[in-house]
Amino acid sequence: MSVNILENKKIVVIGGTTGIGFSAAKSFIKHGANVVVVGRDAGHAEEAKKNLGNSSEAMSGDAVHPETPINAINLCIKKFGSFDGLYHVAGGSGRGWGDGPLHSITLEGWNKTLEFNLTSLMLSNQAAINQFIKHKSGGTILNIGSVLGFSPSPEFFSTHAYAAAKSAVIGFSKSVAAYYAKNNIRINVIAPGLVETPMASRAANDEGILSFIKRKQPLDGGRIGQPGDLDGLAVYFMSDYSSFTTGQVIAVDGGWSVTDGASSE
Repeated sequence: MSVNILENKKIVVIGGTTGIGFSAAKSFIKHGANVVVVGRDAGHAEEAKKNLGNSSEAMSGDAVHPETPINAINLCIKKFGSFDGLYHVAGGSGRGWGDGPLHSITLEGWNKTLEFNLTSLMLSNQAAINQFIKHKSGGTILNIGSVLGFSPSPEFFSTHAYAAAKSAVIGFSKSVAAYYAKNNIRINVIAPGLVETPMASRAANDEGILSFIKRKQPLDGGRIGQPGDLDGLAVYFMSDYSSFTTGQVIAVDGGWSVTDGASSE
């Protein structure tokens, strides 16, 4: 892909101040885009702005608040003159609220996990759709799912509310993609395997899980994913190279979804 394939693209990344979103923001700028990154922590937002430079703007806001994506899109338009694409990365584990196997999920764990991973995504997608329709501009939306939405791991990743939310991201994105294709708006999903991010610190420091991942994600020697592993696909979906692609789900999972993870010994 050309180095400047995102030239003149103005992109908002919800959940863009750390991890997968921040890595993508750096790649978007490298390929010519202007980017607004959004995160809950004001300190992370400030640090992201320093690292991303003049082609960026950063703001703090909770993705589950309806005004957050609206404010981010308005900031993008004010700062850079237009809005072309949304990358929704915000989400995470609900273990701390009570997610887990179905027999033990608390109602708070269920509600918080869905709010964090699905309601936030609905709100950001809605804000983007409204902007695209208002300006009759078309545009692109990219959502983060998870392989756990369609390829479960009962031994190590038994968080059933999280799996439900990530599965719903796929159904939601496909339905929205079908409805708004006539408006030249495309919506796609990246489904990562286990990626080393702040959210994944529990798994990344568990020797049993890392041994499992060596078999379950066997590409490149068998390893946990890195945020940068998703960047190339994210750039593609944000660029005009994907102008005839919508409603698709692509796993970037090191082979997770096509292996059983069983020991060969």
